[in-house]
Amino acid sequence: MIKITDKDGTNQNILLLRSMGRGFFFLPLARVAAGFFLLFFSLPSGGSGWASSCTAQDFHLSQYDAPPLFLNPAMTGMFDGQYRIHAHYRTQWAAVASKPFTTTGISFDMPVKKFGVGLQVMNYRAGAGSYNVSSALLSFGYDVVFDKENNHHLALGVQYGILQKSVNTTALTFGNQYVGANGGSFDAGLASGETFSNSSFAVSDINAGLLYYYAKDNSRLNPFIGFSAFHLTQPTESFLGGNDKLPIRYYVHGGTKINVNEKIQFLPKFVYMKQINSQAFTVSLLLNYFMKDADSYLIFGPTYRNKDAAIIEIGINKGKYTARASYDINTSSLKSASGSRGGFEISLTYIARRSKPNPLANCPRL
Repeated sequence: MIKITDKDGTNQNILLLRSMGRGFFFLPLARVAAGFFLLFFSLPSGGSGWASSCTAQDFHLSQYDAPPLFLNPAMTGMFDGQYRIHAHYRTQWAAVASKPFTTTGISFDMPVKKFGVGLQVMNYRAGAGSYNVSSALLSFGYDVVFDKENNHHLALGVQYGILQKSVNTTALTFGNQYVGANGGSFDAGLASGETFSNSSFAVSDINAGLLYYYAKDNSRLNPFIGFSAFHLTQPTESFLGGNDKLPIRYYVHGGTKINVNEKIQFLPKFVYMKQINSQAFTVSLLLNYFMKDADSYLIFGPTYRNKDAAIIEIGINKGKYTARASYDINTSSLKSASGSRGGFEISLTYIARRSKPNPLANCPRL
């Protein structure tokens, strides 16, 4: 942490994260309400508030299981259909950032006998400095069946691809450019004191996961549980020529489909994420309700991300399409500044069915 002071010695309590490859952000703490420049800020998923360390963190999604390749490579091709296309969009922190955080993504996957193959492309953008992360990952899965009845499955998956990061350094301001006169401001004409070795770089990325699921037809319960790890090689990344490593991100996720009757299915589920000191525990309870006249399933339910957000989700499954929308109500220490406004998220999934549609398939089409 670097302490920034006015020329008269007044401490402005500004946190400057020098190694932008390790962290995201330059954050003024004391004068947020007064409109200090906000480049990037870390909102740890565990809800601990403002960033206090220089560890990088990946972006998160509230509909974490809607893009299956994002959650677990083992889910590649593990669905009832010929192929699947998924599109995703999220915007967050419009209430407190001049440029909101946005996440967009698209993926394609398909089963090939016991294998699954797919491709996922994601893009994240944050802050006035246009910090951008793009990734393109090839994904492979393999389904192991343990019994003759084809009920107990263990899916294995791996991903390999490219992760590219960039930032617009000309749009940034730094502690050395802060002038305390007349209430305080930043003078871009002053030397920043920073030496960037590059404004863009690319690294290779490897991820892996496994998933158990119980796929018996007409079963009252269909449980599933999975584990995945991302950035296994911990690639070196820095805009300043340092030796900073991208830390491994771990997921444990699970749940069970409770088939009450032909019209009603409940889906309690959870996900736990940990990346260095950042962690989050999220629980959900979704209802799938069959509307006979519309020949569709209504999806509705609450999600809670511990100490961070309460989320409401609604969606519909009709034929080959599933559309979902959710909204985060901020419950973290930032809620006074954000007015409890968090993120809006939408997703659309298309599955080319085989001969018989099955909106409530027992394999984990999460």
